[in-house]
Amino acid sequence: MKNTFFISCPIDTYSGYGARSRDFVKALVESDKYIVRILSQRWGNTPFGFIKDHKEEWGFLEDLIIPNQIPKQPDIWCQITVPNEFQPVGKYNIGLTAGIETTACAPQWIEGCNKMNLVLTSSEHSKRVFENSIYTAKDQRTGQEREVKLTTPVKVLIEGANLDVYKPISTKDITSTDLLENINSIKESFAYLFVGHWMQGQLGEDRKNVGLTIKAFYETFKNKKNPPALILKTSSAGACYMDRWEIQKRIDSIRNTVQASTLPCVYLLHGEFSNQEMNELYNHPKVKAMVSLTKGEGFGRPLLEFSLTNKPIMTTGWSGHVDFLKPEFTALMQGKLDNVHPTAVVKDMILQESQWFNVDHGHVGHFFNDIFTNYKDWKVKSKRQGYYSRTNFSFNEMVKQIETILSKNLPEFPQEVKLKLPKIKKIELPKNPTLKKV
Repeated sequence: MKNTFFISCPIDTYSGYGARSRDFVKALVESDKYIVRILSQRWGNTPFGFIKDHKEEWGFLEDLIIPNQIPKQPDIWCQITVPNEFQPVGKYNIGLTAGIETTACAPQWIEGCNKMNLVLTSSEHSKRVFENSIYTAKDQRTGQEREVKLTTPVKVLIEGANLDVYKPISTKDITSTDLLENINSIKESFAYLFVGHWMQGQLGEDRKNVGLTIKAFYETFKNKKNPPALILKTSSAGACYMDRWEIQKRIDSIRNTVQASTLPCVYLLHGEFSNQEMNELYNHPKVKAMVSLTKGEGFGRPLLEFSLTNKPIMTTGWSGHVDFLKPEFTALMQGKLDNVHPTAVVKDMILQESQWFNVDHGHVGHFFNDIFTNYKDWKVKSKRQGYYSRTNFSFNEMVKQIETILSKNLPEFPQEVKLKLPKIKKIELPKNPTLKKV
C-alpha cells in the first residue's frame, strides 16, 4: 500500500519557490511510490496562476490540489517554505527550503527546523549556515538560558534544471514574436543580461546588487565607442505598470550620478516570462553573457539555467551558486564579507548582524571588459561549464537524490489492516415453537 505524501507549498505562484515546488512534486508523482496531495499556498506578493498559464506541462497538478483541510494525518508531511513557518503535521515531517543568503539565520529558523524530522536545502552554503547558527535564548517563564542550535539532520537536494527546456537553441527556434522584436530592436550586437528581483536596500546594498550592476556598467563603458548593452530582466514587486515605472525611475537616478559625455545603453525587460521564453531570451544571439553581482544566493537558479546555454557568466564567488559554477570555467569575482546594511534587513530573514558578499569593484570592471574583448576565449570555458551543469545539476539528477534521501530516511509506516472476524454459525430457532406442560 502506498503512503500518503502531503506537500504544503506555493505550487501555483510565479516565484522561485513555486518552481522548486513544481519540480519536487513532479519527481514524487513520477516515482509512483506515494499518494501525493498538494495544499497550495501563496508566496509573498508573487501572482498566482502559473499552472493555468502552463496547462500543457503542469495541468496534471490541478487534480492533486486539495482544500487546506487535511482529512486525516498524512504519513509524510512536507512544507516548502522558509523554516520559521515549519510545523509538524504528519507521522514524518520534512521541511524543504532554499535556505539563506547570509552567514547566519534567525533563531526562529533553527527552532522551525528542529520541529521537523528532516530538512532539505538547496546548497552546501545553506547547509553550513544552518549547522553553524547557534544562539543563547532565555526562557521567558523561568528565566533560564538555553542553547538554540540545529538538532535535525540537514541534507542538500539540488535544484535540477529541465534539460528539455534549458538548452542551446538556434535563432530560428526562438518562437516568441514579442521577445524577438524587443531584442532585435536593440542596436548593440553584444549585451550582458541580468535576471533577478530588485529588492530593498540602498545603492550597492540590495541583495541582488542590481543598483551596483548598473552603476558599474555605466562607469566601465562610459565614453567608449561601440560599447555593449545591459539588459535587465527585473522587477521589485510584480508585473504591474507602477512597478515598471518605479524600476525606470531607479535606473534614471543611477544614470544621473555618472559624469560622462556618452553612456552605454541599459534596457529593461519587465513582466512574467514562461520557462520557454526565458530559454529563448538566454539564447538570443545578442545576449552574450550573464552578469550577477549578487551578495548571496541560497542556490541561484537563473545562473544554472543560463549556464546550460554555453555562454559566459560573471558573478560573485561566494554562497549557493558556487556549488555548480566552477572557477576554471566562470568569471567568479573576488570580494569580502560585510555586515548586511540596515536598508536591506528583512525581519526574521535577513539579519543585520549577519554578513554577505561585497564584490571587489575593480574585479567588476575587469571582467566586464575582459569578457567583452576576449569573448571567444570565454566561450570555450563556458561550453565546459555547460557540460558540467548538464551532467551534475539536471532534473533527473535531482530525482535520483530525492529517491536516495527518502529511501535512507523515511521510516516504515504501520499499515492499516482490515479486521477480519471468524464466521459465526447462524443460530436458528424453531419455526413453530410450542409450549409443553412439564
